[in-house]
Amino acid sequence: MNTLTDNWSLYGKGFLGTVELTVYSSLLALVLGFVMASFRVAPVGSLRAFGTVWVTVLRNTPLTLLFFAVLLGLPRFGLVLPFTLFAVLALGCYTSAFVCEALRSGINTVHKGQGEAARSLGMTFSQTLANVVLPQAFRTVIPPVGSTLIALAKNSAIAGAFSVTELLGTYKTLNELGYSIIWTFIWIALGYLIITLTISAIFNIMEKRWGVAR
Repeated sequence: MNTLTDNWSLYGKGFLGTVELTVYSSLLALVLGFVMASFRVAPVGSLRAFGTVWVTVLRNTPLTLLFFAVLLGLPRFGLVLPFTLFAVLALGCYTSAFVCEALRSGINTVHKGQGEAARSLGMTFSQTLANVVLPQAFRTVIPPVGSTLIALAKNSAIAGAFSVTELLGTYKTLNELGYSIIWTFIWIALGYLIITLTISAIFNIMEKRWGVAR
């Protein structure tokens, strides 16, 4: 227990860092995922191609490699930001590809007749998507999007290797101070468990309120 109590501020700082990474990266992933899902079902071929390339490249690129590309590559092109923002960018873009596919699968569950009826009433593609398709698709994609964001929270551990303050990175300091590595990782695992269970609880509430009854 003294591993935690003696280093409460260190654990707290790492925990808050992971929460911050998770929240900001999730927001970016949701926004980009929505945009790319819209592109992938758009009637414009160039938008569909862009969305397909985005998803294909990011889903098949190791996250660690993407971190190297963003945190070490972008500064070479004159883009200099705090490492935390770089980490949010890497995590958010990577996860957006999975959010996009979850949203697209939900859009595909909506019967084509719904869109055709909306267009027959004079609605544009954007209006059809926003007012007819997405509200119905949203109900079916709550569980997969929740699972994707839980994975994002765990993936944030990679950021610690790039000088970003987060929970897993605390083990380096504690190891140097001579604390038990076993208890160090137990408390780290508990911190991640708290974060992932919180996300799971939020999406369970959303599913009960808006999800499709089965």
